[in-house]
Amino acid sequence: MEQTPRLKTSIEGFDRILEGGIPQGHIVLMAGTPGTMKSSLVYYMLYNMAKENGTTCVYVTLEQSRNSLLRQMEKMGMRTEDVKQNLHVLDLGLIRKNLRHAAGGESWMQVFKGYLSSLKNDMNFSVIAIDSLGVLETISDMSNRRTDLFYLFEWLRDLNSTVFMISEISSDRLFEGAYDEGYLADGIITLKMQVVREVETQRRIRCVKMRETNHDPSYYSLLFSGCRFQVTKAISE
Repeated sequence: MEQTPRLKTSIEGFDRILEGGIPQGHIVLMAGTPGTMKSSLVYYMLYNMAKENGTTCVYVTLEQSRNSLLRQMEKMGMRTEDVKQNLHVLDLGLIRKNLRHAAGGESWMQVFKGYLSSLKNDMNFSVIAIDSLGVLETISDMSNRRTDLFYLFEWLRDLNSTVFMISEISSDRLFEGAYDEGYLADGIITLKMQVVREVETQRRIRCVKMRETNHDPSYYSLLFSGCRFQVTKAISE
């Protein structure tokens, strides 16, 4: 059977864990507790896809402004100028301006989907990140979360793109593994802060689920140095 092409994460050591990367066309949930660099990590992956392979990527930020996000990424060594042709960052304010023509009576989610569909037609992007699921739920006023999420994820599949959905969750919910979006996603990557000594914490990353992949489900230490993310085997005292 023909193997699905894979997209490299460019996280040193992590692609080996994923048998070469994330299968193209997957919907991947990037879930974690506050302060675990979820947004930075997803942007980093899209940045390297755009820079190294010329992949057309879209990053939709519903929390942070576009300028604030790009300033943060520049400080981490990711130059906007290097990917300006292939990595497009859109924020909620910009989206709202483009949605003013929307017909009355349509829900925000319907209009949002229409906007992304138009972007797909115009740019034919291969990868899209949505930051974050929590804000999308809030502004869309999901009345039946399980049903609404099901139809959202089905619609995302119809984009024929690889999708990263960022989600902030509590430490308790991180371990229960029963949240609806987890069932619907093709992959789940979780991030957490681990206390390793009395005065030291460590970021850790784990691939909980990745369809079509014989992955290592262990926790790894996630490090950022020299403008690069890398993983190493986690060692606890």
